[in-house]
Amino acid sequence: MIDSTLMLGRNLRHTMRNPTTLFGSLMVPILLLLIFVYIFGGAFSVGVDYIDYIAPGILMLTMGYGVSSTAIGVANDMTAGIIARFRTMAISRTAVLTGHVVGSVIRTVVSVTVVVCVMLLMGFRPNAGFVEWLGAAGLVLLVALAMTWLTVAFGLAAKTPEGASFATFPLVFLPFVSSAFAPTRTMPNGVRWFTDNQPFTPVIETLRGLLTGTPIGNSGVFAVGWCVVMAVGGYFWARALFNRDPVR
Repeated sequence: MIDSTLMLGRNLRHTMRNPTTLFGSLMVPILLLLIFVYIFGGAFSVGVDYIDYIAPGILMLTMGYGVSSTAIGVANDMTAGIIARFRTMAISRTAVLTGHVVGSVIRTVVSVTVVVCVMLLMGFRPNAGFVEWLGAAGLVLLVALAMTWLTVAFGLAAKTPEGASFATFPLVFLPFVSSAFAPTRTMPNGVRWFTDNQPFTPVIETLRGLLTGTPIGNSGVFAVGWCVVMAVGGYFWARALFNRDPVR
């Protein structure tokens, strides 16, 4: 526990010394929010205010852009030789990974909170009660944890920080090919099948239901299931890579 806390402190200090990482993960989602609401929004008819419809998708993009920096940070640690030094010290091996994961989740929660505030200023009007907000917050934390473990594994698997950055592309791209910005029923059959069965669509539908009261159906079960699969898979993959990788 002490080792993990020390590694978390190290990770947060790096964030404070390089705030452009957090700033960059915020700017792209906010710019996309402005573009979709004020430029493209008038062309869509989804039955509600467009900002209310796309809010969950923007939150997914915020998390995707946020955790991508984690993969780069892990890859930097591996290539810079700091991990080799940690391996010679009397600290828990899992502490290094835990520090990256918890630090990333904290940064992601901060980014999501800022983006939610921006959406409220732009006219986002959720009708969620306390329980629904609590459920939405819990789902955001679960998604952030799942995505972070995956990005940690991506960072360990990549040979360079640039490769780690490219490896996280699916986490940023998949929200665009989902129900984030348009209902899946408006899409061609093949595209609709993919969007209905990829991981981010049930998460987005669940968040949309919790925040704006639309039907959730079985999306909640699939959302939690996908998050558990990604988190567990990313965790064991990262552990295996970290224990196996030689000094680079």
